Amino acid sequence: MFEIPAALLSWFYGFTTSYILAIALIAVVVMAITTPLTLKSTKGMLEMQRLAPEMRKLQNEYRNDRTKLNEEMMKLYQEHKVNPMASCLPLVAQMPVFIIMFRVLRGLTYAPRGSARPVADAVWAAFQRPEEVADPGFIPRYLSFDSALYKSLYGKHEMMSLGLDLSKSAAIEITNGFVAALPYVLLVVVLGALYFVQQRMVAARASISPTMSAGQQKLMQYLPVFFAVFQIFFLSALVVYYIFQTLLRIAQQAYITRAFYGHDESLGRQAQRAGEAAREEAKKNGETGGMFSQAKRDLGASSGSTSKKSSTPSKPSKKDATPAVSKDVTSKRVTPPKNRPTPSANAKGRPTPTRQQAEADKAKAAKAAKSTKPTKKSN
Repeated sequence: MFEIPAALLSWFYGFTTSYILAIALIAVVVMAITTPLTLKSTKGMLEMQRLAPEMRKLQNEYRNDRTKLNEEMMKLYQEHKVNPMASCLPLVAQMPVFIIMFRVLRGLTYAPRGSARPVADAVWAAFQRPEEVADPGFIPRYLSFDSALYKSLYGKHEMMSLGLDLSKSAAIEITNGFVAALPYVLLVVVLGALYFVQQRMVAARASISPTMSAGQQKLMQYLPVFFAVFQIFFLSALVVYYIFQTLLRIAQQAYITRAFYGHDESLGRQAQRAGEAAREEAKKNGETGGMFSQAKRDLGASSGSTSKKSSTPSKPSKKDATPAVSKDVTSKRVTPPKNRPTPSANAKGRPTPTRQQAEADKAKAAKAAKSTKPTKKSN
């Protein structure tokens, strides 16, 4: 994963004999690999923006029913043949490329320090080279021992190209004096200016997203410039790589502007009009803010519905609606009148008599009433 890019970098150095030109060529190769992914991501993002008005209507209609909302959103994507992951996955795929190039360029000037130094000293001693134990210099990583780039850096303490030591950072050179650090600081300033130009090209096309407010657009515009400030801690070789990569990205953005925003019926123009329609719909519904405000409203709606459900008393079931009979109450048996049928004793826990038993009891009661003589009631 790291040796193949390092071998390509070494091959470029073999016929240019310049560190800066080799880094520039490897930046061209990386951009040639990532540009198709960027174009696919841009197309997927614009297709999603074009569906913004319909998505807004669905969000307002099914605000309190997340399951139904997801079902309707999937139907909308299938109807328009839009993949919502098309704008995300290409960007995620570019992250390994960034990490690989970061480690390869840092590995060019690797020197064992800290906890790695005792291990390196033991290795040097094992190979009986005590003269290099004191300060072995650079030991390039991921390179073949017989490559031209490895031989040019092995045992050295500088990586000089066009008067700059690419193994040093601006932060380290500042400690040696401002005059010595000025060329390295200017590299960081140039990188920040290129970042700013690149983001201005993106912002000049129009709103980046219909769900992004103006403040959030400004944040996305100036955030890369702040990122450039941290480059003072990076090796100058990395800064040079980012400079060439940003120049190529500016050319890439110019192509995207011409390809996706070239005429009124282009995909980008349709996405812009859809974004305006979505914002107008949001204003009519009294909604303000961008995507973070929308997420906050959705979260508040879902939490409000949950609290409402929890605060509403639950309806008792039929089983619970039956009043409970206290176990402490003892039942008293009352002898029924002889001229009346015996009532059902199911409430007392005894089995309910069948129809034949009820008729038999009624006949016995009638027979007993005839045979019994009436008695006088005392006043």
